[in-house]
Amino acid sequence: MPSRNSSPSAKEINKLDFDDNRRPPPTTDESVSGGLLRDDESLLSDVVHGVIERDRRKMQRQVTKYLSFVSAILSCLCAGSITAYSLYGPLFQSRLHYTQGQVNAVSTAAELAMYLPVPIFGYLCDRFSPRPLSLFAGVLFALGYLLAALAYRHGSANEGGFPPAIMTVSFIGVGMGTSCMYLSAVTTCAKNFGRGKHKGLALAMPIAAFGLSGMWQSQVGSQLLYEKSGEKSGEVDVYRYFIFLAILLFVVGLIGAFALNVVNEDELIDEAVSELERSGLLEDSPFFHRSVIHDSSNGYGTVGSSQIISRSAESEDADAHPATRKSPSGSEDARRKTWLLNNETRIFLLDHTMWLLAAGFFAVTGPGEAFINNLGTIINTLYPPPSTSPPSSNSPATHVSIVALTSTLARLLTGTLSDLLAPVAPSRLILEHPGKRFTCSRLVFLLGGTLLFSFGQLLLASGLVQTHPLVFPLVSALVGLGYGAVFSLTPIIVSVVWGVQSFGTNWGIVAIVPGAGAAVWGAIYAAVYDSAAGSAGEGGAERLCYGVGCYALTFWGMAAFSWIAMALWVMAWRGWRKRGIAV
Repeated sequence: MPSRNSSPSAKEINKLDFDDNRRPPPTTDESVSGGLLRDDESLLSDVVHGVIERDRRKMQRQVTKYLSFVSAILSCLCAGSITAYSLYGPLFQSRLHYTQGQVNAVSTAAELAMYLPVPIFGYLCDRFSPRPLSLFAGVLFALGYLLAALAYRHGSANEGGFPPAIMTVSFIGVGMGTSCMYLSAVTTCAKNFGRGKHKGLALAMPIAAFGLSGMWQSQVGSQLLYEKSGEKSGEVDVYRYFIFLAILLFVVGLIGAFALNVVNEDELIDEAVSELERSGLLEDSPFFHRSVIHDSSNGYGTVGSSQIISRSAESEDADAHPATRKSPSGSEDARRKTWLLNNETRIFLLDHTMWLLAAGFFAVTGPGEAFINNLGTIINTLYPPPSTSPPSSNSPATHVSIVALTSTLARLLTGTLSDLLAPVAPSRLILEHPGKRFTCSRLVFLLGGTLLFSFGQLLLASGLVQTHPLVFPLVSALVGLGYGAVFSLTPIIVSVVWGVQSFGTNWGIVAIVPGAGAAVWGAIYAAVYDSAAGSAGEGGAERLCYGVGCYALTFWGMAAFSWIAMALWVMAWRGWRKRGIAV
């Protein structure tokens, strides 16, 4: 049988030759070069897509961070409604016929409710999120002020109204709401900005806004929500004022429940674990050794820098692909976070310098709170019968505004100046400030503010204001400057010395003490006031007191405690300097 190729004219038909226009197959070199080109294009496309996705996630985190900051400012700008207590506190005496002790009992209950649960609220903030706390604050405010409005509208207990205990219960809700809203806002700012160059200003701004809240709310009460008829025309309409606060604060709490977010919290935890590992504090931790064994068996290695990098990458991937967030290691990460926060809190509580800082904070903020709460009754002692009521330039609303403005100014100045002038750690000094620069410790500002605060107490104790009532605005300004500086710098120092990972819990522990201080000094002021009123036989059923004897002894004691606080802070400062902590 002849071969297929035996005839030269015979044309072999191949199954690939059905199309006469088909290009010949590429050579090996052409195939390789084309494949490499396509691979290069694919790689470049992946790189560009990765860069775009990374920038998108970074922009999203920045937008979330600054929206949270705006929400935190709004929360603090409304949360300090209790600081306007002196606006309506005297009306509890004249309208509801409360004694000074009962008026102080209401404000003291609010102060205790505001400060005592702070560690619990801080614990919840650290382990969960600030958002539920903000919603809880809105509910507490609404219930508290609505009950207070009803109690006020029904009149005194002698006329068939609610007893003072009901008003006290209502202000317990107000105090707890104040704590929740303030702490959720400040903790959000501390964790989002605590590692940056402007952590002082980032904390000072919401704290300053908290101080402003009493000012603008007292002005709304005295200028807009006032009584327009009757013998007491011009006084704040307490019922309408409480309804206004209930609605406003519920709405603000609801906004914070959606807007307050902590960005990149996983990185905070990773950095804290790495720092504890370098310090050697993890060697005796059974959980740490279990984590190392568990991570090694799963291919993670140790909790060193490589793991931090991988966890950061995993966090970014989780942002891009939400479905990957619920990984098998989620429960281990949750236990790791809980262990870290508990360990940080234990270190904080065992540090003796923390107790010195907290004791000084108690010695200054207690008198400050008592002064603000009793501004109305202090001013009334300057105008005994038959003189007229205090002029508008010396009214309680005016002095609440003075304290709020000066306190805000002090908070902003100390926060900004501490960022610019505070010393930094030697390792960071080489990287960020290679040249010599002027530095001033945050403790210098803290001590200076406390000194101004004590001068205000001395002016009152000396009796100068009794003979020259127009000097009283100077007293309010000095107290506001010192009070604002102390309340701004203390949380900043807590974040600098002990970090921001467990800031909510740590600052909550320190923030207990103003409540105790307010209770102590409020009781002292009330006892001195009622004793002077009883011995003078003044005021009739209203138990009003006039003259320097109503308060002089109290403010001498407050000034002395301010100087004790300065001594305690100097001792704590020495301890931090020995450890090489740049405060």
